[in-house]
Amino acid sequence: MQILTRVIEVRLKSLIGKNKVLLILGTRRVGKTVLINKLVKEYDKQVIVLNGEDMDTQEILRQRTAANYKRIAGDAQLLVIDEAQAIPETGKVLKLMIDSLPKLTIIATGSSSFDLLNKAGEPLTGRKIQFQLYPVAQMELESRENFVETRQHLEERLIFGSYPEILQLPSYREKEEYLQELIQSYLLKDILAFEGIRQSNKIMKLLRLIAFQTGSEVSYNELGNQLGISKNTVESYLDLLSKVFLIYRLPAYSTNQRKEISKGSKWYFADNGIRNAIAGNLRLLNLRQDAGSLWENYLLSERIKRNSYLHEYVQYYFWRNYDQQEVDLIELKQGRLHAWEFKYNNNKKVKIPTAFSTAYPEALFDCITKDNYLDWITVGKQKKLPCKE
Repeated sequence: MQILTRVIEVRLKSLIGKNKVLLILGTRRVGKTVLINKLVKEYDKQVIVLNGEDMDTQEILRQRTAANYKRIAGDAQLLVIDEAQAIPETGKVLKLMIDSLPKLTIIATGSSSFDLLNKAGEPLTGRKIQFQLYPVAQMELESRENFVETRQHLEERLIFGSYPEILQLPSYREKEEYLQELIQSYLLKDILAFEGIRQSNKIMKLLRLIAFQTGSEVSYNELGNQLGISKNTVESYLDLLSKVFLIYRLPAYSTNQRKEISKGSKWYFADNGIRNAIAGNLRLLNLRQDAGSLWENYLLSERIKRNSYLHEYVQYYFWRNYDQQEVDLIELKQGRLHAWEFKYNNNKKVKIPTAFSTAYPEALFDCITKDNYLDWITVGKQKKLPCKE
């Protein structure tokens, strides 16, 4: 298969030649190395490529002097450092490089915001531009497949997710084996590399519990009791898991209206395949009962990719009250609320919750189903569905 063009590629190319550090963040195997190799191949001037996990690379960068870095760069105008978070004092190294070499552009990749941004963030203030690379977005596949092909692949993406290599594997067995290896050999490696993480079994059990509660509110106290750890440790672990891009939190939306849930949290996975592999369930939809949860997780992750790549700055929430009225997703953008309900099998009309429409009469409300989801997660104009009775 031809190498996929990623959305951020055009923007990255336009910034080469600027005296900036371009940080590309994303989990391992999400396509960062393939992307930078493609950029290097298409760059028509001298370039230097380093691997931050290589001990020789770490050694030559250890001498933090302008003279040393000028010797390393030579006449190159582009320097690429893959897995830059592994380099000691990354931020200071990158800052001195970019300050000492005014014609240089640096592209640095990292597998976690926890590591790379903590190390590079403050020293690079005003010198960096940050990019997030996700598993392949549906909007990146529009040039590869037509509408019929996309609909044919929907069930596979709900089950196996959208990591680049998954999309190229021909059989279900190969997809299953890839996901298991990805979890054990790569993703957990990033988590367990952090100091103070000594309970790897607790991390995996926590991830499994979150996988089984996808789309439902979670109780940190209950999770702590099941795992034999404190509520604070649960929150700390969940924060860590979000910083290595495995999961993300959806908080409750509230303006202190009567009976509104104000402090709840839902957690979702950045990729359906990772969620299902962690849950130990990669069966097809006709053999499982959680199609609704998979649909919800898929739509949210694809919507986040879309908005991020289109530079749509949106805050995400869910809404519920104590009378069990709820809204799957709320987007807050420039002070406007838009509420969404997700239905995988749209057999009946969906009514906007009365309490929500009363509290927020100016909010828009729409349904997302298999009939209109593609426009919602790409750049099309959303097809309206008759949500209200």
